[in-house]
Amino acid sequence: MELLFLGLLFFLMIWALSSGFPVAFALPGSAIISVGLAALTGYLFTGDPSSYFAEGSPSQWLSAGVTNFRSLYWIVERDTLIAIPLFIFMGIMLQRSKIAEDLLVAMAQLFGPLPGGLGISVVFVGALLAATTGIVGATVIAMGLISLPAMLRNNYSKSLATGTICASGTLGQIIPPSIVLIILADQLSNAADQASTMRKTLYKEATGEFNMPSHLDVVSASAGDMFMGALIPGMILVGLYMLYILIYAWIKPEAAPPVPYDGEYDKSFLLNILLALVPPLTLIFIVLGSIILGVATVNQAGAIGAIGAMVMAGYRLHTGSKSTRYIPAFMTLFAIFAIGFLSNTYDLNVRSINSPEQFFGIKLAIGAVAILVIAIGWSALRAFKIDDTLKSVMIDTAKMTSMVFVILIGAAMLTSAFRGFGGEEIVKHFLTTLPGGFWTQFIVVMLVIFLLGFFLDFIEIAVVVVPIVAPILLANPEANVTAVWLGVMIGLNIQTSFLTPPFGFALFYLRGVADKIVKTTDIYKGASAFILLQLLGLVIVGLYPSLVNYLPNRTHLLSETAPPPMNPKLQFCLEDYVQEQYANNSDEIKASIKQAQTLDVSYLPKKLATQFTESTESALKGLELANVIAEEKSKIEEFSVAYKPLQQQVSYINSDVKKLANEIESIQDELDDLSEDSPDIDSFKEKISNLTKEKAELEASVPEQWSKENASYKELDKALKKSRRQYNTSVDSAYEPLQELSQIIASKDLLADAGDSMNSLGDSITSNDADKIVEDVKALERQFNKVKGSGAIKTKLAKTRRAFKKVEDETALNEARNKALVFYNEAKEIYASEIKWRNRAATDLVPDLETYKTALSKNIGLRLQPRFTDPQAKEMAACLSHHRNLSLEF
Repeated sequence: MELLFLGLLFFLMIWALSSGFPVAFALPGSAIISVGLAALTGYLFTGDPSSYFAEGSPSQWLSAGVTNFRSLYWIVERDTLIAIPLFIFMGIMLQRSKIAEDLLVAMAQLFGPLPGGLGISVVFVGALLAATTGIVGATVIAMGLISLPAMLRNNYSKSLATGTICASGTLGQIIPPSIVLIILADQLSNAADQASTMRKTLYKEATGEFNMPSHLDVVSASAGDMFMGALIPGMILVGLYMLYILIYAWIKPEAAPPVPYDGEYDKSFLLNILLALVPPLTLIFIVLGSIILGVATVNQAGAIGAIGAMVMAGYRLHTGSKSTRYIPAFMTLFAIFAIGFLSNTYDLNVRSINSPEQFFGIKLAIGAVAILVIAIGWSALRAFKIDDTLKSVMIDTAKMTSMVFVILIGAAMLTSAFRGFGGEEIVKHFLTTLPGGFWTQFIVVMLVIFLLGFFLDFIEIAVVVVPIVAPILLANPEANVTAVWLGVMIGLNIQTSFLTPPFGFALFYLRGVADKIVKTTDIYKGASAFILLQLLGLVIVGLYPSLVNYLPNRTHLLSETAPPPMNPKLQFCLEDYVQEQYANNSDEIKASIKQAQTLDVSYLPKKLATQFTESTESALKGLELANVIAEEKSKIEEFSVAYKPLQQQVSYINSDVKKLANEIESIQDELDDLSEDSPDIDSFKEKISNLTKEKAELEASVPEQWSKENASYKELDKALKKSRRQYNTSVDSAYEPLQELSQIIASKDLLADAGDSMNSLGDSITSNDADKIVEDVKALERQFNKVKGSGAIKTKLAKTRRAFKKVEDETALNEARNKALVFYNEAKEIYASEIKWRNRAATDLVPDLETYKTALSKNIGLRLQPRFTDPQAKEMAACLSHHRNLSLEF
């Protein structure tokens, strides 16, 4: 019966959407009606409203949607969706202020004289508008009204002109900052959490271990990651469009002729081009650049974009005196540069004012902020007064934002109902039982999303379909795809569906504003070529995931909060990098170690000298173990050629066996609930018997050689893991003593600074009372706490202090003085020894020690570095950008 109500849920949703019912009410309405009918039917026929739910109760599933929405989006830590109204405001403001129109006209004048130049200018402007608006309908309509008449007037092919406009308009789906990417990032973040739980369960079932290593976990995505991941694929699409137009113009010159510019290429022309191009490009650079460089979060960048668009609208809408037109914009630029300069020159932390100079810097900063506020307010006043632009933009922003959030609530309720009727398990079962593994699952999901794109808007697809299928795809260890890559692929797919006849939204948008001489068939014909280009782009990104993953990884590893090389998730790539260093520089590394073994460390404290000697031996051992690891990996790779298909086959069999076992258990529970005289008992027993027989047949179908092959693989894997542990222990023990020794020697100045206090302590012991002596010793101990390697001195000082622990009379005080002086003199001897060897080491040892450390820091000691160097981080990012099959780990 659950399937019946699941079908009813889909029927109601499709009927409501096809009838033109608002999506914001169609989604939750379908869920409420389906859940209500299922509860009523259960109550009438069984007396239990929960009977026809896979699990849970109707009230639980009705409230789950809103509860899930509140827990996901109404907490401080999850603020991704705040960026949506900011970017919507930015896009609409640029459209209403005619900055987008100026940009299109300027680019047409610039590229028009080239064959196909007008089409290329439309693609270029489409990409820029995508990076500033992200709103498909507005972009297609704006370019259809402005550029289509010009293209037709200059004898452009109707199909080429319309296809170019439609395709360029849909770039807003994939080129950041895009609302689609923000919503996908939000949905995929939750999906990644679910996928992580699923993968941990899979790992536990496969290995019997409760804790899964962190490097096997699912890689999530943030909105910033999605923006960076989509940037290169978006540029690839732009390049494909431009290349197609150029080739088309070359093959058929009459279809895309040059459009000569009537005016003069003078200073006035150059000024117009710069005024049209520079401000939007600057805004794009600031918004995206601040995210990519890690200067601002997505929300902060959205706020910058919204303010920037309003400042630009302030001078574009102004119709008064030209002398005052750009004053607010210049004030804004001046204030920003002033604040940047002051923040680099002064410490602007108000809480820590400690000098007149700092107070002066803060006063200047307050003045700069005041200028910035006045400039923004002035621009906002202009936008408010001129054609009521600000009000209309804010109203449209509120409408679109409200629509998005209402749809999110409705989708959360629909998804909850879908899960309540067991839909998620059905989808999971269907996808996981498909032959061909992950890629078959992925292709089926992408095909479904492509077809849904004919009927549903991107928001419905992102919030209804993605939460259901994404956890299944992300949890699959076979391809081990990242959430960023999956999100970009879905975004490209949704974008393709916007163009596909006969239901593509972009086609309808253009049809609404195109002249009657342009037939609908012309639009369809023109869009078809660009659909093929988009599919080509989709294939390119699918085959080369590094195009998506590289920028997020690079930014992450180059940021101030970059993880250290010791991070478990980096070990696979770190191992490959270090192995390459050994292969290319083995002789140099060995020579450095041999040179270090000749250094004179006889004057160091015995413990440090021994550690240094042992560290050089560990370094050589690490080189040997690196070769062992390479051999073990080679053996596994060889063995895996035949083992992997076998493992996959057995994995599928075990999965089916588990499903049959669960089904048998479910039927057995129903059988146990039946009364002894029920006529259904024999039917249930027969089902259990048939399923048990089917389960036994499946278990018997496991290949005979599986146990032997699996045991062999486990032995090889165990040997590799053991070699890795030994290697890590060796290289860490080879480099840690060098770090410690360098720090100890470097603290010689701090040690020398304690000399006066050390000498004066003797006078204090002989002349002061017990409390004063203890106070002086504690003060000296605090000084030595800052000195690396001064443990022996502190031990003697502690004994000196404890000598005065129980002093009740003068006799006891004198005894304590004598006892304390013994420990104090021993501390002085150790102190003098420490000063002597550290000063000598600073001159004789440190230069060679630093050379040795530097040589090892790029290979043996790389694990213990605080962070990667820039070249190393870039290599790590490139390595991490490739998807790695983890199925053998499960």
